[in-house]
Amino acid sequence: MNTPPSPPSPSGAERTDGSAVQIGALVPLTRPGWAEAGQHLLAGLELAVREVNDGGGISGRPLELVVRDTAADPQRAAAAVDELARLGVAAVAGEYHSVVARAAAARADALGLPFLCSSAVLDALTEQPTEWVARLAPAQSHGWQVYADFLLGAGHTRIAVAAQPSVYWASGTRILRDYLAPRGGTVIELDMRALTPTAVCDELVDHRATALLLLVGHPEPAVPIVKAVRRDERLANVMMGAPAGQPEFAEWTALLGDDGAAIPFLRYLPERFGPLGARVEAALRERLAEAPSFVAFEGYDTVAVLADVLRSHGADRARIAEAWPRVAVEGTRGRIQFTRTPGISVWQWTWAPVQVVDRDPADPDRFRVRHTG
Repeated sequence: MNTPPSPPSPSGAERTDGSAVQIGALVPLTRPGWAEAGQHLLAGLELAVREVNDGGGISGRPLELVVRDTAADPQRAAAAVDELARLGVAAVAGEYHSVVARAAAARADALGLPFLCSSAVLDALTEQPTEWVARLAPAQSHGWQVYADFLLGAGHTRIAVAAQPSVYWASGTRILRDYLAPRGGTVIELDMRALTPTAVCDELVDHRATALLLLVGHPEPAVPIVKAVRRDERLANVMMGAPAGQPEFAEWTALLGDDGAAIPFLRYLPERFGPLGARVEAALRERLAEAPSFVAFEGYDTVAVLADVLRSHGADRARIAEAWPRVAVEGTRGRIQFTRTPGISVWQWTWAPVQVVDRDPADPDRFRVRHTG
């Protein structure tokens, strides 16, 4: 296990000159990154930083984000972590894409730089257990098992997955298969390297699948697949799902219209917000000029946790990492505390609330909660 060094490295030494306390922020802001998710994540991070500074900062010092665009590129993210470490940031936060977050976490672990991962869910965020990395998002194995329970409850036992090559999609397929098989479910893999959207429709008919899960990129090839299935009369009773959350964002409805409704996905919000969540929801809505996604709340909660740690333990990197198990912060979605969870290599919040949600066919701008876990 990679433990925080003692004494701390000079690059992590706490400043005492009144200059800003800096946090590095990794965010996908350009293609092929999911830029809309990145914008929501950054909005949450920035709102929380503004509120921290309005409240006096970190022991009188302003909190400052140093933002780097990862563009969904693991190598770019690793290079950004190197750069941020040289710049002297106290910690790194953020990232949405799991494969990118894994590269960032590995580099942060190697450098002895605390990393609070906001939104990525891949269970194996690092190859070996580490003391340097903590995570707010539920692990994929937890969230996707909730999704599998939803599928079974809705009567789906023959489930096709249209999947692209990726550690993340492969992990999701394995989680679904391992969970569904003992409960009478079958997972049929459709390799999107070899199939067109029309061919996917034929495979669904041939395999008598009642559900199709989109384990693919957005907008390509997710949007063409949805359009093809919606227009195939043979598949009128096939439910489509997107556990990774593609329908969460406004671009989905802009590209698909009514075809994008009734496609359940995972999001990490409570059934009802408390006072903090309601206030932050209103502020985020104003900031984004649209309803905030769960990713925006993850961004806000990330800074809330780091600000609490910085106030209590200072900006020394080793002390920040040592503080993960002592965190107890009221976030927008519940009380945040980190524990060691079997099979998870980082400090994990267990668990943020999990919902299976879709867009209402009668009003695609409205979300329906289909299942909670």
